[in-house]
Amino acid sequence: MLLLVDSHLDLAWNALSFNRDQTLSVEALRRGEAHMTDELSRGRLTTSLPELRRANAGVVVATLLARGGPEQKPKERYGRTDLDFATQAIAHATAHGHLAYYRLLEWQGHLRMLRSVRDLDRHLEDWRRDPSRTPIGYVLSMEGADPIVTPAQVGEWWSLGLRFVGPAHYGRSHYAYGTGVDGPLSPQGVELLREMRRAGMALDATHLSDASFRAALEVFDGPVLASHHNCRALVPGDRQLADEQIAALIERDAVIGAALDAWMLHPGWERGKTSPQVVSLEAVADHIDRVCQIAGDARHAAIGSDLDGGFGTEQTPRDLDTFADLHKLEGILARRGYSSEDVAAVFHGNWLRFFRRALPAE
Repeated sequence: MLLLVDSHLDLAWNALSFNRDQTLSVEALRRGEAHMTDELSRGRLTTSLPELRRANAGVVVATLLARGGPEQKPKERYGRTDLDFATQAIAHATAHGHLAYYRLLEWQGHLRMLRSVRDLDRHLEDWRRDPSRTPIGYVLSMEGADPIVTPAQVGEWWSLGLRFVGPAHYGRSHYAYGTGVDGPLSPQGVELLREMRRAGMALDATHLSDASFRAALEVFDGPVLASHHNCRALVPGDRQLADEQIAALIERDAVIGAALDAWMLHPGWERGKTSPQVVSLEAVADHIDRVCQIAGDARHAAIGSDLDGGFGTEQTPRDLDTFADLHKLEGILARRGYSSEDVAAVFHGNWLRFFRRALPAE
């Protein structure tokens, strides 16, 4: 089974907001939620640490996620209220709670933080030698930068292990505009990117509105990724990347992770109404393929599943039951004419190359 690198998993948010013990199997977690009706995804989750291990996902990007933007939005528009907090201070504390969860999982031997290329290379050596005894490696990312209360705090977050930052999530953050709205970087956003560059962080362009996306790529000259993004030409909407944005990312030698949320895979998807039977993993391959066609090679497409990012199998392709089913993409891509080398690049090679460029040497 190929090594799988996933560039976007909300593991801590999933645990703290859904009360899910990530050390349990998917089957055990589903049984424990069988009676719950507070969320559409109850009893339908796809991901936990044992499932990552079963999928040979030796390296993942794990997020900190809390919004504290200047404009709080109602649940009807953005789908959740447990992400939105009245102040950046509360978002800051919530993100630290997520980090505390990861730290405990490290202490228990489930996870290993990868802060540098040296950490990454040593981890991969351990994983290849004995994956059953090696913790899952993770690179720490922040989805929406409101927990960074001021740009001057970037260095503190760096020392805690934060390596990738997306300035906005849904709506407006203190730094940028995100999905569902549009506007430029704020003056604080420009300063945030400068501080990130000074510290050595990479910019995650995911969720940036079109205007903020353009501004961010002008201001920030360091490594850029799109951790979980699909293609607007296939599924319209501002959550997706337009072809010219994909081309701009490719010009920066970025990698783009295909996401598994079905509303990003099927035009006109309605949450809670559209059946997952209308979409399959072939649609994921369509988005991967479009990135490859724009690039002219397979160096910039990868996987950023976002599985259990607030949804379960009620909102994933019909042929995906658990995280390990991502490996079905191997056969799909091969049948489309992708070489074994290109499939391996999509599954892990492209992200590993990017990490070696974006992370500090030691």
